[in-house]
Amino acid sequence: MVQPNRQKLTLVIDPRFSGGTSAAVAREIYALAPFCDLNVVAISSKLFKGRHVHERIAEACEDTATPLVWDPAFVSADLIALHNPSFLKFDDALNTRLVCDRLFVVCHENLLRPDGPEGFDVRHCLGLIADQALARAKYLSPVSGWNRKTVTQWLSENGGPWQIAPCDWTNICDFQMKAPCNAPQDRRGRHSRPGLEKFPPLCDLEQMFPPSSQSVRMLGADNLIGEAVPQHWDLLPFGAEDVDDFLQPIDFFIYYTHPFWQESFGRVIAEALAAGKVVIAAAPTATTFADGVIAAAPEEVDGIVAALIATPQDYHTQVARGQAALSAFGVTAFQDRFAELLTLTEKKTTSNTRMETLYDLL
Repeated sequence: MVQPNRQKLTLVIDPRFSGGTSAAVAREIYALAPFCDLNVVAISSKLFKGRHVHERIAEACEDTATPLVWDPAFVSADLIALHNPSFLKFDDALNTRLVCDRLFVVCHENLLRPDGPEGFDVRHCLGLIADQALARAKYLSPVSGWNRKTVTQWLSENGGPWQIAPCDWTNICDFQMKAPCNAPQDRRGRHSRPGLEKFPPLCDLEQMFPPSSQSVRMLGADNLIGEAVPQHWDLLPFGAEDVDDFLQPIDFFIYYTHPFWQESFGRVIAEALAAGKVVIAAAPTATTFADGVIAAAPEEVDGIVAALIATPQDYHTQVARGQAALSAFGVTAFQDRFAELLTLTEKKTTSNTRMETLYDLL
């Protein structure tokens, strides 16, 4: 990594997210702490109850000696990165004042759904942030190519004080790579949070996980447990197993979501690729990982699985493609993108003016 000038960076997040947002931020803390004067600000929004911190974020702050402060009235830094603005969708105000040279709002959720409407109350959430932010430049930072499309379209339709960041603020996927099994079998699985948006219609699930499968496992299938589903499905509630343990006995990770919802990045897919599995997904989801994920329609899944079982070498080749694709999301790649982002955005701001000028405006 070409190290940028050391700057003061504050990450702002509601640290109670249970899924990929918290995991991604935890990895960022490890990656950025050596190169920035790093702080984490925790916001207690109405989206969650209680005041707990996701265990991975807590561990990362402790390991890197990064301060974490709840709900300060005022935050000042050279850079502020606010993660996943959707946490404000039930709030009437953001009660922390943000003062910085450059503000990056990292869009972990797509701003628009595939069928057109906003993915969450985007105008409301971004409006609350803009009202409390005094910054030379305010950027929306996509996390993937698909996510960037939704941000670009939303900005073209809504405008406001925002501009799109020149580089994606992608997840860090620095998982340990595992070898695939020697002789793949028809052992299929998927996992996600249990939200209804994370699952395709039951008819599609039945097509992708048919009775001919040797085994079918689904983690995070809370909404299917107790329903009239095929008896050969092994359904597990969210958190019932460690993800690594869940992935071990499957060979094909098959991941599709509701047609009115689209994965913005797909951290669960990255975990499956690192675990040595072939991943099959809808084309928009697969795009993030180039040829590392097989893009297919639900009705094509069965034939793909059968072909790769019949030719194990092709299976191993596909696993290798998937793991190679993850190199774009490693720690070094993230640090390089971060350095590039600073260089590119500094060109768009007045670098000679000190932060004290901002304070004078308060």
